[in-house]
Amino acid sequence: MNGIDLSKPLKVHFIGIGGISMSGLAEILLGRGFEVSGSDRAESPLTKHLSELGADIRYPQAAENIGSRPIDLVVYTAAIHPDNPEYVACVDRGLHMVTRAALLGAIMDEYAQSVAIAGTHGKTTTTSMVTQILLEDRLHKPTVSVGAIDPAIGSNVLVGNDDAFVAEACEYSNSFLFLHPTVAVVLNVEAEHLDFFKNLGAIRESFHEFMTNVKPGGCVVINSSIENYKELAAGLNEGVRVVTYGLTSEADCHPEDIIYNALGCASFVPVYKGKKLSRVELKVPGEHNVGNACAAAAAAIALSENEQTEAAGGTFAVSPEAIAAGLSKFTGAKRRFEYRGTFQGATVVDDYAHHPTEIEATLKAAQRVDHKRLILVFQPHTYTRTKSFLNDFVRVLGLADTVVLAPIYAAREKDVYGIHSTDIRDLLVQAGKDAYAFDTFDEIEDFLRKNCMNGDLLITMGAGDVVKVADDITAG
Repeated sequence: MNGIDLSKPLKVHFIGIGGISMSGLAEILLGRGFEVSGSDRAESPLTKHLSELGADIRYPQAAENIGSRPIDLVVYTAAIHPDNPEYVACVDRGLHMVTRAALLGAIMDEYAQSVAIAGTHGKTTTTSMVTQILLEDRLHKPTVSVGAIDPAIGSNVLVGNDDAFVAEACEYSNSFLFLHPTVAVVLNVEAEHLDFFKNLGAIRESFHEFMTNVKPGGCVVINSSIENYKELAAGLNEGVRVVTYGLTSEADCHPEDIIYNALGCASFVPVYKGKKLSRVELKVPGEHNVGNACAAAAAAIALSENEQTEAAGGTFAVSPEAIAAGLSKFTGAKRRFEYRGTFQGATVVDDYAHHPTEIEATLKAAQRVDHKRLILVFQPHTYTRTKSFLNDFVRVLGLADTVVLAPIYAAREKDVYGIHSTDIRDLLVQAGKDAYAFDTFDEIEDFLRKNCMNGDLLITMGAGDVVKVADDITAG
C-alpha cells in the first residue's frame, strides 16, 4: 500500500538513524537481512547497538555519507529539513526517498495481523502493555516498534515472527496515515502539535482518516470518553468493528472493583462486553493507567476476533489469564513515572509528560503516592505548545506543592514566539503557588540540594533532557 517493495533485501540508508523510532525500524530490517547504513549527529547507545548488529553508521550528517555508493532506499524523519546536506545529496542523486512513517507502514503491511496504537497521550505505555500481553502467549512472538525503551523487551524494538506487528502510531505531520492496521487503538483526541495542525477540528479529521485505514474485517478500539466518538468512527471499511473502552460501565471494556495501594497502583477486574476477566494488579500508578490497561486488553481481544485471525485458525486467541498476567507484569516504559532513586531522603521519579492532560494525569497519580511534599521540576517542550496551552500549564502545574521550571526545550523550533518559562512562573506566583524558574540545570540542582527533604516526592518531567537532573542528583 505504501509503494515500498520489501520482498527482497535492500540497501537502506537512514538519515537520523539514532532516533527512537528510526533505530527500531533499522533493527527490524537488519533482522531481515537488509544492508543498513545511516548517520546522526553523534554516537548514542542506540546507534552503538545498531553498529554492533552490523549497521554502517557515520557521524555527523554530511553529503559525503552518501557519495556514489549503492543505496536502494533512503529513510528520513520530519526533523530532517530540505536544506540538510545529506538530504540534498540524496535528492541530487535521484535516490528513492521515503519518510519514516512510510517505511513503518510498509513493514506493517508485511504482517497478517497488526496493531497501531494512536492518541495524543498514552501511546507508548499502551503499546508496551499490548506487547506484554502478547508475550504471555508462548507460541508467538510479535514484532514491536515502540517510542521508548520497553522493559518487557529491553529495547525500543522486538524482532519477532510473522504473526503480528505492534506499533506506536504518531499523529504528528499525519504520520499514522501511512499505516493500515488490522486493529487501531484511539486513546484520546485532543489539541496537540498545533505547530502542524490548524486546530482541533483538523486533528479529529486526521484521526478519522486513520481509522478508515483499518483493513476490512478489522477492529477500532476507541475511548468512549472522546467527544462524539461515534461520529469520529463512522464510515469505516467493510466489516470493521468498533469496540469502546473506558472507566465507566457504558464502555465495552471497563474496570470494576478498583482498589489503590500505597504506591497509587490499581487492582481491578476488567469487564469485556459483560464478561468478567481475571483480576489485574497494576505496577504503574494512576487512574489513567487503568484506562490504558483496558485499551490494551480490548486490543488483544480484538486480535482474536478479527476475520484475518479466524481465517488463520484463531492464531491469536488471547486468554483472560494471559491478559491479567501481562498487565500485572508490566512495570512501565522508560521515562513513564520511572523510579530513579533517592535524594536527601526524597523519592525521585522521572516522567515524559509534556502536554497539560498528561501532566495532570501524572500529578494526580503522584498524589496517591505517600509523600510529604510534591516537588516538580518541569521543562516545557516547544515554544508553540507552551504558548498555546499557557493557562492550562499554570492550572495543572499548580497540583504540585513546589514547581521549578527549566528553560523551554526548543526541539525543532526557534525562540521567536515571545514565550518563556518565566511566564509560567509569574502566573503561578500570581495564583499563590510556590514557583521558581532557572536558566540552567546546575541552578536547579543547587535549589534542590537546599530544599529537598526526607519524605518528599520529587518528579522531573518533560519530553526534553530534564531527566539529566534526576540522574545527577541520584548519582551520588
